[in-house]
Amino acid sequence: MPQRYVIQTPTGDLPQKPVGLTVIEPDLGPFMHSSISGGYNYFRNWQAMTRSNKGKGRRGKGGKSTQSRDDTFRSDTIEKLDMNNERFEKYYKAQNILPEDEWDQFLESLRAPLPTTFRVAGSRQTARLLNDTIKETHVPHLAGVVFEGEAVSPPTQISWYPEGLAWQFNVSKKVLRKSPEFKKFHNFLVFETEVGNISRQEAVSMLPPLFLEVEPHHRVLDMCAAPGSKTAQLLEALHAQDTVTSSSFPPGLLIANDSDHKRTHLLIHQSARLPSPALMVTNHDASIYPAIKIPSEHITFASDTKTRVVNKRQHQLLFDRILCDVPCSGDGTMRKNLGIWKTWSPMDGNGLHGLQLRILQRAMRMLRKGGRIVYSTCSINPVENEAVIAAALKSMPDFELIDMSNHLPALIFRQGITSWIPTADRSVVLDFPTFDDYIKTIPTNKRGESKMVESQWPPSPSEADELHLTRCMRIYPHHQDTGGFFIAVLQRKPSTAQQAPAKMPSETKRQANAVEGLEISDGKKPKLSGDDISATSVEDDDALDEAILDSSAVVPAPPSTEAVVNTAEGAKPEKVNGKKQKAKGGDVHFKENPYTFLKSDDPVLQTCITQLNLQSDFPVSNMLVRNPTGEAIRSFYMTNDIVKSIVENNDFSRMRLMTCGTKVMGRQEGSAAKREGAESQFRVLNEGLPVMLPYIAPDTIIAADLRALKIMMEAYYPICANFEDPFRSAIDTKAPGCYIVRFSQGRLGTASLTHDLVLPLWKSNVSITLMLEKRAKSALSLRVFGEDITTAAREAAQKKSEVAVAETAAVEPSPEVDTEADVVAEDDDDVMETE
Repeated sequence: MPQRYVIQTPTGDLPQKPVGLTVIEPDLGPFMHSSISGGYNYFRNWQAMTRSNKGKGRRGKGGKSTQSRDDTFRSDTIEKLDMNNERFEKYYKAQNILPEDEWDQFLESLRAPLPTTFRVAGSRQTARLLNDTIKETHVPHLAGVVFEGEAVSPPTQISWYPEGLAWQFNVSKKVLRKSPEFKKFHNFLVFETEVGNISRQEAVSMLPPLFLEVEPHHRVLDMCAAPGSKTAQLLEALHAQDTVTSSSFPPGLLIANDSDHKRTHLLIHQSARLPSPALMVTNHDASIYPAIKIPSEHITFASDTKTRVVNKRQHQLLFDRILCDVPCSGDGTMRKNLGIWKTWSPMDGNGLHGLQLRILQRAMRMLRKGGRIVYSTCSINPVENEAVIAAALKSMPDFELIDMSNHLPALIFRQGITSWIPTADRSVVLDFPTFDDYIKTIPTNKRGESKMVESQWPPSPSEADELHLTRCMRIYPHHQDTGGFFIAVLQRKPSTAQQAPAKMPSETKRQANAVEGLEISDGKKPKLSGDDISATSVEDDDALDEAILDSSAVVPAPPSTEAVVNTAEGAKPEKVNGKKQKAKGGDVHFKENPYTFLKSDDPVLQTCITQLNLQSDFPVSNMLVRNPTGEAIRSFYMTNDIVKSIVENNDFSRMRLMTCGTKVMGRQEGSAAKREGAESQFRVLNEGLPVMLPYIAPDTIIAADLRALKIMMEAYYPICANFEDPFRSAIDTKAPGCYIVRFSQGRLGTASLTHDLVLPLWKSNVSITLMLEKRAKSALSLRVFGEDITTAAREAAQKKSEVAVAETAAVEPSPEVDTEADVVAEDDDDVMETE
């Protein structure tokens, strides 16, 4: 029987990046469960194996029988023999992207399933410890596994990833669910993914943040950030100075943006795995991303900066690093998005070229001198890659491609190409080596209707050499068993003498200036892509760095504004002549609570400081709440200084601010706290503890050991009397409230804690409870005790056993059905087939 693969398709009505005719899913993959507000799930994933089978079991509650597990009658399968596309082969052979002797190997790699890859995430020290666990515990345990007479290879480290923190393995779903060794490893991956210690991410997707080389003081912008795996890498770089137990307070900034507000919720969910006071999430079209204003005190001026520049109250925020992982046709993802084999057309890339160019040019305008941009796509089409880079560099001569060929020595790549032949139709007619050759074939009165533009064609050979297009990097599947990918690293040159304006393709100008919804005043036209910033008539380079704000710029907020309103309520439609007018500044259906920074002497905030034993250096002025009145209803958020400055000095009615900072404290919602007259009680949230720990008085942190941790794991609300001294004596004397416990490293039988562990707990009158979610508890239990000893795990096992008994009693068992495997892996076929 021919080999079959299942096409990966989205479930439900899910927002996607605009990728033309091709459906491209974000790179979260099989064991990343991502629930976001609104009650929908983005992906079928490994966690599906642990879900309840309500309504879809083998024989219960109307569910259809799942006795047949093959794909014979499925409509979303594709045979390997059908993985051909004549247009694809004709087009790319004509571009000479590879030597002829590599072509067959290249195609065979595209037809093979993509390996499973994951990255050990979190702060650098935490990642190293978990990586050691994988390397020293799990990999040896998986070495030498034989399944049905065949040896199964254990996971291997990706050679080019720094410190070996990324892994890859090829294991079938059958092995994963039936081999005891791999099943245990799978459970480890699922739980560690849940708590954010592991990120399922395609190997090539890990590359762009590595080439940005972000440092803690950098101001970073991720322009097309959802679903957030690369954003998480950037956050980790900002927090490079974090320790195992506490988070640093980076002076830098990361703004993660996406044009689809639904996808920003997934982005927030991903970013929350590494809480950061330096994070902001925005929702805006990246190609016309607004200018952001910051006060002059947040800018370091050169010694020769003119006084008039220094004395300006506000300046435009310019970034040190910008990531442009732009929407693309995605033909580099054919190994996981198999539907592309049937639908691929060169018109996909043609249609996205203009958007990609505008996004890159907008990024170039927001970069400071000496800053760096990484432009990347999961496409191998030169129209989406080298053509975009060449057009952008020609439009802004103060930028250059930099050579990063030695940055990751073990990475195998090909240089960027310098010539290619676009095609103007789906039939791949390649008769026009230059734009002039093409345009001459179109009647003069029809040329304005052509969707092809000059920037889609290659520059002249001499221009290509001057632009150093060979410094671009192309990743091909057959070199290191990955997807296809493209990366270009651009840098803004140091200041030079003024240069003459560069000539831009007319189509690019038309597209940039014809953006719908822009309000253009007579005094200041938008400068998005057609005008050369390096040629602006200015007196010094510092004025250049300020940049002329386009009409989509965020308007500075009045100094007296206390609450930053991030909602469309302030732009309600007005009636003119009895008719409703369209609201300005945003969609009226989209509303976000405002951001209100609290005063340092806020009584509720001062109550928190007292209850939680916070030290005098706690940044009280950087605390905000999400309501217009400033009342601490439920949660407190913490930001760093630059984030606070941005929130207070900009009006977000035209750019939606989805979230900023990190949630660190919350009101305790227990029954005792709700009694009439009871004083409000607050607690440190587990996700905010790493940020809060440096400000908690050390002498108030309670010491405990592995025995105490084991008791807290095995019961939801263990009685204080059940613990041993000295922990029992220490906790008995405490009044009800939130406390921080430090569990010392050590061993208890086979259990091992390799480093100190700090967790929040809540004490009631006679009992305590760890303030951890159930799955976070399970992940911790597996890591420390080698098994899930939590109450939730016991209850789930008991429920599963009862269901199995009930099904066995209701239906006569069939000797042909493996009942246990079928129940456990109910959703596993869907899950692993996405790979």
